[in-house]
Formats: sequence, structure tokens, C-alpha cells
Amino acid sequence: MHPRIQAENRPQCAALVMATRGEIVTFDALEQRANRAAHALRGLGLRAGDRLAMVCDNRPDFLDVFWAAQRTGIVLVALSTRLKADEIAYIVNDSSAKALLITDAMRGVASDLVAVRSEMPRLSHVLGIGSLAKLPNWLQRCAEQPSTPIADEYFGSRMAYSSGTTGRPKGIVLPPGSGSPIQPLPGTDMMQGLYGLDQSTVYLCPAPLYHAAPVAFTTSVQAIGGTSVLMEKFDPEEFLRLIERWRVTAVQVVPTMFVRLLKLAPAVRAKYDLSSLRTVIHAAAPCPPEIKRQMIDWLGPIIHEFYGGSEGIGLVGINSEDWLSHPGSVGKALRGVVHICDDAGNELPAGETGLIYFSDGGTFTYHNDPVKTQQARNPLHPDWSTLGDIGRMDTEGYLYLTDRRDFVIISGGVNIYPQEVENLLITHPKVADVAVIGVPNEEFGEEVKAVVQPVSCSEDQERLAAELITWCRERAADVKCPRTIDFTPSLPRADTGKLYKRELIAMYAPQNPHGSLT
Repeated sequence: MHPRIQAENRPQCAALVMATRGEIVTFDALEQRANRAAHALRGLGLRAGDRLAMVCDNRPDFLDVFWAAQRTGIVLVALSTRLKADEIAYIVNDSSAKALLITDAMRGVASDLVAVRSEMPRLSHVLGIGSLAKLPNWLQRCAEQPSTPIADEYFGSRMAYSSGTTGRPKGIVLPPGSGSPIQPLPGTDMMQGLYGLDQSTVYLCPAPLYHAAPVAFTTSVQAIGGTSVLMEKFDPEEFLRLIERWRVTAVQVVPTMFVRLLKLAPAVRAKYDLSSLRTVIHAAAPCPPEIKRQMIDWLGPIIHEFYGGSEGIGLVGINSEDWLSHPGSVGKALRGVVHICDDAGNELPAGETGLIYFSDGGTFTYHNDPVKTQQARNPLHPDWSTLGDIGRMDTEGYLYLTDRRDFVIISGGVNIYPQEVENLLITHPKVADVAVIGVPNEEFGEEVKAVVQPVSCSEDQERLAAELITWCRERAADVKCPRTIDFTPSLPRADTGKLYKRELIAMYAPQNPHGSLT
């Protein structure tokens, strides 16, 4: 299970297809490109254990670098293309990266990085993936290298950074790999067993490769010998067209993509032949139960869900059949043991809500942050770790997510979980996206506010706010429902679907009591 083995046995089969342009990279070509990139990295002086930062959009060059790092022993730190120069500089410094590759699609940010180069003293090289003023051309450097393997191959790895939804991004350090790179990637065996991925798989990736799950699925499919079809950017109708065009068998998405697909007109959805699909996998954020039910009704019982994190401490999963009998659950533990605990670290009985911990699933540390690492450990059981999510477990061992610990609203002493209200409001036909937060209230401490992205910005906002509040109160307890609603053209979300709630909460902080997105 490695592209080199596929290149030896099936050299002209497609390892990668660029979805819209139709550009195809065979396994033979991928092997040669990865080897050239590996030689180029050695030419920069990078050795096993060194860290390489990369800011790259969805293009073949991303995967060349991934497989080059995997066979040079280098730790790849892939960064979001949404970051600004100071945010990139922070992660470059925090990770101790020795080299940085940046895409030519980010010319303005690249120019800003050149201006602040002195603020990254440990960085030896900055190269452009393509032609960028004042930067050496990474692609040209690779083209000058031999296509044969380097002499000192060693198993490389990745260092993930959290999306920063609850503060500064945190570097996640996992136990390093070792030995020859010609071995399965972590998790590939599980993907084969759970989702039936094999050489016949045609996997469509609609999300940025710099996120953990998209790159893990894309590269695992290549390692197995299947074909990865890569979208440059998600668009709901284009997503359906590409499934038909490339006879896609498997996809991995986030719940906001489900929402956008369901908002398409029924006639648009019916235009495309989706009969090749065998597996639809979703993760990264909680999925409103009604949205998931509609997706199963549409596509059939081929939808799988998993819950975990880049920290690699455990994994939970569920298929469609089990979900229909346990609606709202994210499933049972597939790796590790799940524990629900109170604030003191005591394990709670089935049915009670508390902080979710994993044991026996894996270990990690937050880079350069022993305090945050310690905060992720159970105070009574130091070998149990949490991702910061709240949930409950039923008597059969099925886990249900409630919300993140940091986003719980406490109003008059009552705990309110925003995710429950968001799941309700997103099903309203006039709501395209929604976030629920707590805002200051002199009497109750906090009150519930919804920030809504309407389907149509031409709606009368005052009338729509009243309609949504009434609609919500008809379906949920008054204390959970928003007392006020603001409207915005778009909400700040990561490409994984995670909501940057900190940005919203900051707008309504006590020092800015009249904050609004309208």
C-alpha cells in the first residue's frame, strides 16, 4: 500500500485527476514527481526530523510534496491558504520549520511574508510554488532533479495545527514513524475495512488538502491504488456533476456541504446520475439530525460518520443503519475507549452529559504548550485525553455530541448548548447558515443570540427575525431559543465547516456590547 508499489504494478493507472480541468497524473508520474521533490528537499538541507511548512491550494504539487516528505523523514506542516502573513509567521516560528513553500495563488501574502522574513529567524528557505517575485521557483527546482529515489529514504510524517476556532492554533505532535517509507499510512487499514476502499475506488475530494481528513483520505486512496479526484473548490452543483462525470464511488464531506446540497432545487439535484456512489463519509462538525435524515432519504443508506480529531486519541463511527436506529449519535468507539466525565474528572453513568475523554487510543502533545497539553488530560486519570467536546453515551455505548465545552451558554444558571438550537434553525427554509452564541445579559449573565445567514438577503430582517424566533419557540423550550437575531451575508467558517465562533463572540463582548454583523 504505497504509490511506489502502484507505480511498479499499475504505472499508467490514474493516481490523481484534477476534477474540473481533467488533468491526470498517473502512478508512474506521481512516483517520479515525488522523487524529484524529495531530491529538492535534500538540496535545501532538510533531513529526517526537520519541519517543512507549506501553504498550497488544491493542485498536484501539494501531493508531490506530501509524498516527498513521507519518503524523506521530514515532518510536513500544511497551512491554510486563508491565513495572513502574520498568522503564517506564527506557525512557522512555533513549528521551527526550516523551509516554507507558498503557492503563487497567494501573491499578496507571499509579498507580505518576504517583508517580515526577519521575524522568522529559524527559517532558512522560502520558495514559491510557481513564479513569485523575489522567491526561488520550487517547481523549477524540482524539474532539475533526478526522478529516481533518494539514497537515504525514511518514513516522514505530518504535524497538524488546529483550526484556531478557540484561540491560537495549536500544533499537534504525534509519535513519529520509523523505518522505510514503503509502508501503509496511519489509518489506511481502517479506511479499507470501514469503507471498502480498494483499487477500484474513485474518491472525490471537495475540501482543501491542508486539512487532516481530506489529505488522509486522498493519499490513502492513492496508497491503496485507487484514483483521487481533486476539486479546486467546493460548489454544490459542480460536486454533483463531477460525481456523474468521473463515476465517483466515494466522497468525504462536512455537514455544511450537506446543507448546501439540500438547498439546491429538487430539479437540479435530479439532473445528475449519482448511481456510482457507494460510500459517503462525513465528519469535522456535528450534523443536524434532520439534515442527515434527508441525505439518507436522498442517497440511500450509504452514509457513514466518524468523530475524532487530529490529536489521534480515539475514533468513533456509525453507519446509516445504526444511525437510523440511534438518530443523532456519532456511533461507537472504533479505536480507544470513551469516557464521559464531570468537571472534576469523575466518570459519569450512561445518559448523563459531560466532557468526552478517550483512553487507550493514542497519545499526543500540544507543541510548545505544556499547559494546554495538561488541560486536555483528565485530572483523575492522566492517560485519558479530551478534544474539548461535551456529550453523553447511552447504555448500548453509542456516543451523542452536545457541543464544545467553550461554547456552552449559562443563562440564569441553566446550561444551554448552542448546537441544539443551531440544528433546529438550519432546517428553516429561509436559513442558509446559523451560529448561536451567548451574549451579556445584566439579569441572567448571558442570553441566547442567533447570527443568521439568510437564503435571501432581500428579506425584511425585522420580520424574518420575529418569524424565526416564533418558529423556534414552537419547537424548543423558550430558554434555549434566541431572544435576538442578527443577520450577516456569511459566517466565518473554516473549509472543514468548523465555525470560528470566537470571532462572533468577540463582537458581542462586554467592551463591545452593541456589536452586530448587520
